[in-house]
Amino acid sequence: MTQDNPVRLRDVARVAGVSQGTASNVFNRPDIVRQEVRERVEAAAKELGYAGPSLTGRLLRAGKINAIGVATAEPLTYFFEDQWARTMMAAIAAECDKQGAGLSIVSAMNRERPAWNIQSALVDGLILLCAEEGPALIGQTEKRELPFVALGLEESTVDAPGVGIDNRDGARQAAEHLVALGHRRIAILGIGESWNALWPTPEEVLATPYLTVRDRAEGYWAGLATVGIAAADVPYADTDAQRETVWAAMSRLFAAEQSPTGVLAMSDRVALFAIEWLKGNGRRVPEDVSVVGFDGIPEGADTLPALTTVQQPFQELAARAVGAILGGEEIAARTVLPLPLVVRGSTGPAPKSEL
Repeated sequence: MTQDNPVRLRDVARVAGVSQGTASNVFNRPDIVRQEVRERVEAAAKELGYAGPSLTGRLLRAGKINAIGVATAEPLTYFFEDQWARTMMAAIAAECDKQGAGLSIVSAMNRERPAWNIQSALVDGLILLCAEEGPALIGQTEKRELPFVALGLEESTVDAPGVGIDNRDGARQAAEHLVALGHRRIAILGIGESWNALWPTPEEVLATPYLTVRDRAEGYWAGLATVGIAAADVPYADTDAQRETVWAAMSRLFAAEQSPTGVLAMSDRVALFAIEWLKGNGRRVPEDVSVVGFDGIPEGADTLPALTTVQQPFQELAARAVGAILGGEEIAARTVLPLPLVVRGSTGPAPKSEL
């Protein structure tokens, strides 16, 4: 047989002079087949170069793969390079390990064949990391007609089974933590946008298509408003979460005559870059400047000083998503989990000069 015409089980059965059912039993239930028949079928398989029945086909016939796909519209490197995605994947993998399930990573980035991986992945369902292009990713997945759960969905208008976090309340807690320490000169480091204005107004910030950015900004402003700080008076510096833009944003913030004593960063990654800049420019953390991150990635606990942050419940997010796929647990659209503030060494009382 050629590669274009592979050996089938029926070919083995024909050469061995048995039914296809008997040949199938030789490979799948050999204990019920007489030894002489088994030997004849095995000899025919060896002669024809038949490697055995397809595991894929066997699993599909059984109707259960016992594996989960994790998909994103980002390149595959996103799963390893992005700290949030890497931490989320570790939590999902741990849940799969508990249930003895497999895990497949899928990128839907390819624009020429954008649905190829989602349509062909051999899985029981999909967990979607919707950091970007969430609606398109959900649309592709719905065509597959498999269970799916969306995590990190940016669009509030999309009606899909998903588990999210209370970004607004988490940000509020972060801002209230700084003002309780006496800070009044507080700046925000944003993520994922670029405005033409050097300092975007609150209206410009809220015009962003990113729900996470809007919710976190509103939460920060709400927390600062408790001590009478208006949103329009809070410097907002945008970044794309890369070191270069974070450092540029910090340079702008600290060039002001009244530079911040507190920084609210919309991600731990941004917060860690901000701390690097502060250390490199002779500013002590937290004695001169306090920094609060957002997400609770493991790297934040290992830095010096350890990062105060709004902690995402990665393990609970993973447990709910995996449970929905493998256990059929129902997930309502836009299920929202609360976020605790984890206070560590990167925040402290405002400098005496501000008090």
